[in-house]
Amino acid sequence: MNLLHLNDAPGAYPPSLYAAQAGPQPDLPPLQGDHRTDVAVIGAGYTGLSAALHLARQGLSVTVLEAQRVGFGASGRNGGQIGSGQRQEVDWLEAQLGRDMARRLWDLAEEAKSLTRALAAESGVPVRFGIAHACRTDPEIAHARHMADHLARNYGYDKVRPLDREGLAQAIGSRAYAGGDVDMGAGHVQPLALVLGMSRLARDAGAVVHERSEVTGIDHAAHAGQDSTVRTAQGSLRARHVILAANGYLGGLDGHVAARVMPINNYIVATRPLGDDFPEILPDRFAVADTKFVVNYWRLDHERRLVFGGGETVTYRFPKDIFATVRPHLLSVYPQLEGVELTHAWGGTLAITMNRMPCFARPAANCLSASGFSGHGVAMATLAGRLMAEAVAGQAGRFDAMAAVPTRAFPGGALLRGPLLVAGMAWYGLRDRLGF
Repeated sequence: MNLLHLNDAPGAYPPSLYAAQAGPQPDLPPLQGDHRTDVAVIGAGYTGLSAALHLARQGLSVTVLEAQRVGFGASGRNGGQIGSGQRQEVDWLEAQLGRDMARRLWDLAEEAKSLTRALAAESGVPVRFGIAHACRTDPEIAHARHMADHLARNYGYDKVRPLDREGLAQAIGSRAYAGGDVDMGAGHVQPLALVLGMSRLARDAGAVVHERSEVTGIDHAAHAGQDSTVRTAQGSLRARHVILAANGYLGGLDGHVAARVMPINNYIVATRPLGDDFPEILPDRFAVADTKFVVNYWRLDHERRLVFGGGETVTYRFPKDIFATVRPHLLSVYPQLEGVELTHAWGGTLAITMNRMPCFARPAANCLSASGFSGHGVAMATLAGRLMAEAVAGQAGRFDAMAAVPTRAFPGGALLRGPLLVAGMAWYGLRDRLGF
């Protein structure tokens, strides 16, 4: 099953609000014939384009191969949230990896936010500050308060403000949650605009980007310092270094990574512009994510459209009616939007790992990979590209710090990921509906 072709028309963006706002994009010609480059990058999302940009600015020749269009995957379809920290909170990291490593990973995540905001500014893409976290239970609220205090006291991060039930209700315009917090050091962005901006920056720096250039195989070099060969249907690319940046669309290009990184689907809808209607909804334009396993997440865009993501399915094929899949989740938070027109609906494939920490790996002597950002990828995937660029240049310490975080293979590896997805999503979807 090839997820590059299962749910989308060849060479076309999904029918998302983001694609409609971006308008038609210039075609970047596919790779044709045999070529050589210093670094071959597979995938033109945040990870691959960040790597290409940083490498090109170091003076290396870089060629990016994208199977569909720039930002076709999760980078151009997601909720746009630039979250703080790693996907796992620092208390988990401290327990699993120790306080020193937890602090190093926190600092990398702070750098990831700064880098993403800087690239957005350089691309002319606005970023809004503030992400609220909506808790469903009193124990979750207590944990959120503990973490806000822990971050302020031990990490010097004092930008998280706890909110009681009334405070959260006023912040988000819904009484569906028991309380939570708002992180003013986090933010949100139009995600496709960001990745398109990163593509322009990379090409301006000298990187070459080929769209509609699906990689069919890689012949890895036996030793560092030798060339690998990356093959597509219409050409080949010899490269001293290869970067895998395909995330949930990696397919069978590397079995080691595929066994540790599972693609999953998620779905988003957008309302009509709300204008002056419903002024109680997100009056300060925060983005929001809740504590469900199959998380609901939402924000208002610059047109005051509510962009709302949520809902799970147990197959890799998108549902025929995405509106119907997401609408109940939206109305569970904002019942006042019953009857309000939903203008856009789309699906996307992201990737998770067993412990929800990204999988950094060296699949071969001259090959680097980063993927499995588990819904926390806008900032961390962008930083991953910088870390791989550093490693290519011989400064691998920060890449190796991320690679030292263990990521176990899913039971049964890549072969059984599909059945595991069915069982897991059905189970966690039931838990969410029952309020656990």
